[in-house]
Amino acid sequence: MSTDDAALSHARALLERYPVADGHNDLPWALREQVGYDLDRRDIATDQSGNLHTDLDRLRAGGVGAQFWSVYVRPSLGGDSAVSATLEQIDCVRSLLARYPKDLRAAHTAEEVEAARADGAIASLMGAEGGHSIACSLATLRALHRLGVRYLTLTHNDNVPWADSATDQPAAGGLTPFGEEVVREMNRLGMLVDLSHTSADTMRDALRVSRSPVLFSHSSARGVCDHPRNIPDDVLAALPANGGVAMATFVPDFVFSELGEWNRAAREHMSERGLHHRDTTPEAKAAWEEFVAAHPPPRATVATVADHLDHMRELAGADHIGLGGDFDGVSSTTEGLDDVSGYPRLIAELLDRGWSESDLAKLTWSNAVRVVRDAEGVAAELSRIEQPSLATIAELDGTPGCARSPSGSSQAVGDGPT
Repeated sequence: MSTDDAALSHARALLERYPVADGHNDLPWALREQVGYDLDRRDIATDQSGNLHTDLDRLRAGGVGAQFWSVYVRPSLGGDSAVSATLEQIDCVRSLLARYPKDLRAAHTAEEVEAARADGAIASLMGAEGGHSIACSLATLRALHRLGVRYLTLTHNDNVPWADSATDQPAAGGLTPFGEEVVREMNRLGMLVDLSHTSADTMRDALRVSRSPVLFSHSSARGVCDHPRNIPDDVLAALPANGGVAMATFVPDFVFSELGEWNRAAREHMSERGLHHRDTTPEAKAAWEEFVAAHPPPRATVATVADHLDHMRELAGADHIGLGGDFDGVSSTTEGLDDVSGYPRLIAELLDRGWSESDLAKLTWSNAVRVVRDAEGVAAELSRIEQPSLATIAELDGTPGCARSPSGSSQAVGDGPT
């Protein structure tokens, strides 16, 4: 057996004991976009069309034991439309659980996550991706929690009226007073504060305000790849004091600097021809393929992601890192991490780099479960002494409504969930 084969066998054996608890998968959005939630047309037990990164066989092959399913909706919906679409996404997750009860099991607590694992099922939690999903309403936040949503990403690619996004022009300077109240109410509920997609100032404000461990469901290290979607070094270094977990993502644009340079050149190529890089017309596709043929794109690899994890472990410590692949929320993937079956390759790479089994067990499973349990503990204490917040954005921020904050950042990463 070669060294590579030995490391891969070791990785798979380790994942049998400590499976992956992944922070972010956009399968529900992919099902919405591709087949309008018609699960007969995209059966993840049998579909091999290549249209998805996720199916049951590949989840098993990847050693996935728990998954946060994202119930993302586009920020452009806004208001009540965003709330309704979020409910539709939740309904999709519930439909998946009902259709595949032997494979997927609803989990709302750390105890239920562990019980699902013990029974050989994939524990299924939900996370709402973007504060627009609550339409500036703490009652809506509470309703989502009652429906099983266990984290809220404070922003997506655009600002919300009470928090700044990483990929929008700063408006609030981090969290507004109402944004701080959202964090406090999430702590009282036991809903994890997810800081992926947020600006660095929003991250710092949330760490200052939160009485519960925070989560980065799918973000890597800005010290390795200087992308605004990644976590600055000072925030990683502050994470142990909070008890939170930063879950490295595999999105090529966020982990590989050279790809960012290639993308800029590709967009210039399209712009010079009067086309947008996201156009899907035959003319645009031909122009894009022309550029790709002449300039093959560099590819991020498993080693690229491992570089981020090395850096994150060094700054935050082994107790505060995890994995959040962002599968089915991206149009391109990292080589070797092309779908949810790829996790053993990453673990094998880390084994080759000398990571201990203890640290790997924390990375794949223990840290994610611990942060859910810790949030429950904080909520149990706070709920005894605090009542549900009745605060409104009008009261705290002096804002009469919940119109989306102006945007226009040149750093936007597109309209998809990424």
